[in-house]
Amino acid sequence: MSPHSRHGLAVTLSLVVAVVASACSYGPTRQAPTPIPPGIPPGPGAPVPAVDLDAPGRTSDQLRPWAAGINEQMNIPVAALAAYGNAAETMRQTRPECNLAWTTLAGIGHVETRHGRYRGASLNDDGYALPPIIGVKLDGSPGFAEIPDTDGGALDGDTEHDRAVGPMQFIPESWAKYGRDADGDGRADPNQIDDAAVAAARLLCERGGDLSQAENWQRAVLAYNASREYVMDVRDAAAAYSVGTTAP
Repeated sequence: MSPHSRHGLAVTLSLVVAVVASACSYGPTRQAPTPIPPGIPPGPGAPVPAVDLDAPGRTSDQLRPWAAGINEQMNIPVAALAAYGNAAETMRQTRPECNLAWTTLAGIGHVETRHGRYRGASLNDDGYALPPIIGVKLDGSPGFAEIPDTDGGALDGDTEHDRAVGPMQFIPESWAKYGRDADGDGRADPNQIDDAAVAAARLLCERGGDLSQAENWQRAVLAYNASREYVMDVRDAAAAYSVGTTAP
């Protein structure tokens, strides 16, 4: 190669470097994803407006404007987010010492059924997961507990073994203890997200106590599902929601 050609190559390379540098300096930039905070318990997230729990009808409807203002960035259905907020506010007014944040309920809802969207289901206007979400038969198969039927198949359609039911995946035995009517229709139904979220809140508060304490928060979530991996999955999702971003 002659000295002339080497000089031409050097000029060309210099131009390429200049163009790339210019593009990096002045071209469009991508916003870095919001980092998920570490630690337990996860943060409380966006403050929930006060709810009049004595108002007639479905009290979570009072939170729909709040939910509609923040749900898209977290990919949570409005009905689900309003239900989580309603359940957290219910505990704030009735069991303030529990310190339950809606983000924890949302973390559980994400891990359990993607907020009522498992396998093509969705929440209708009344907050029901359709088609109903029924878990696997709890017959002691590898990876699953063995729980003989406790409700005659009334909730899960199985008269031999219990199955988890609804968007928050309650087994019938637990539903009999924690289930409550939260949507004002006069009956407690694990397939309805308002009822299921309040039931989950009651379970967590009873089993954990003050959930602002790391040990108590972990104990409460373990009571929901006795798996350390599950606890961390819920933590990661709840922590993401605490800063208004999607769960990992």
